[in-house]
Amino acid sequence: LLFTLELLRPVQTHVILPFTGGIAHVSVWVMHLFDRDVIARQNDILSATSGGGIEIVAGCNGVEAVLILLSAILAFPAPWKHKLLGMALGFAAIQILNLVRIICLFYLHEWNPVWFEWFHLYLWPALIILDALVFWLIWLRYLPRRPELQSV
Repeated sequence: LLFTLELLRPVQTHVILPFTGGIAHVSVWVMHLFDRDVIARQNDILSATSGGGIEIVAGCNGVEAVLILLSAILAFPAPWKHKLLGMALGFAAIQILNLVRIICLFYLHEWNPVWFEWFHLYLWPALIILDALVFWLIWLRYLPRRPELQSV
């Protein structure tokens, strides 16, 4: 259901695309702490010197990993306050790692296109999904225990 909602044009236009542009701008804000030579333009991160850069597109914004985690949390029988906390913290955990991913990929693209392709296509997608899985397992660990059923 969540993946279907994500694909609807109004959701893409009013939620996903602005969110993706926000990711580019937050990434550049973090990068400005150590590199003033980068700029964000919509969902692109560009080098002011070389003119090269990367574009953040669907599948690279962390939304799919968040949706997988939200689905797992919603499907598990737990109190709603724990579900809401897990969804909020899980969203943050995935997006923080995704910011690291995007910054890493920007510099790999500038320095070594072969390494960029390998990290972009293989390593980082696995790490983002692994982040969602590990967060879910940690969330499970901190859920309150259900009382044992009394046998008659």
